Amino acid sequence: MSALTGLRVLVTGATGMIGRGVLDLLESDVDAHAVSRHERPPAPGLTWHRLDLGEAGAPTRLMDEVAPDVVIHLAGEVRGERSIEAVRPTLSSNLVASVEILEAATRLGCRRVVSSGSLLEEPVGSAQAVPPSPYGASRWAASAYARMFHALFDTPVVVLRPSFAYGPGQETTKLVPHVITKLLAGESPALSSGDRLIDFVFAPDVAEAYMAAAVAPDVEGATIDIGVGRLTSVRDAVETIAELIGPVPGTPAFGQVPVRPLEQQIEIDPEVAVRALGWRAGTSLEEGLRRTIAWYRDEARGSGGA
Repeated sequence: MSALTGLRVLVTGATGMIGRGVLDLLESDVDAHAVSRHERPPAPGLTWHRLDLGEAGAPTRLMDEVAPDVVIHLAGEVRGERSIEAVRPTLSSNLVASVEILEAATRLGCRRVVSSGSLLEEPVGSAQAVPPSPYGASRWAASAYARMFHALFDTPVVVLRPSFAYGPGQETTKLVPHVITKLLAGESPALSSGDRLIDFVFAPDVAEAYMAAAVAPDVEGATIDIGVGRLTSVRDAVETIAELIGPVPGTPAFGQVPVRPLEQQIEIDPEVAVRALGWRAGTSLEEGLRRTIAWYRDEARGSGGA
């Protein structure tokens, strides 16, 4: 039996890289519900809800229909570009939807809401710190609302801020799958300088952190950073990918893409998550990249690729 036995658990963003990992970790004695924008095939022990949480009122309707005991809120519009076109969709999907879920969770008396921030996008430092993107601003504001809901209304919410998550099934526009899929196709991935230092954390490990946050005692109102606690340069990570893949026609092309403005390099203390959640990332960068490469290699073979 798990700590969630007999409870109704709602997972938003369930088709995303981390969301899929959370669903895999839910045991059969949980009444599991998940959200997708698209029709999903039936699955034993899981109820799918087809819904766009970016539509005004949709999160409230979903919460009233499901009446969950626990919400693991992973859904969002993940867009890292620094463009005005990214403002409206990130505002509605990341901020407004999150506030609607918090309102409904408070009214329904949910036992726990695990909300998502973003360690590398939310600004750090002084009160005058500037979010590096519309996505970052929306996540930052949503996290602030979560803390306010707990302080004013006693909403049992905890915010997790994952660092640079990667793993099987990630969108190929993201750094790690971009490099892997290009190299497997015999092409040269275009990259920026590679100088940025990042705390790379394997997505299945992050999913375990979300599960831990759903049941950990005395974490309501907290914001907890999720990462390995070690910074690695993009160049070193990319070169590790190339070495693990082996000889191919392509090679990483550093310096071909401009460095995005306001990028952040943040080192975290992993012991905070250990104390609060009893969780520590257990997968090394090399092992995580090895497993991620294997997944994309299998995908390429299955689709008739390399």
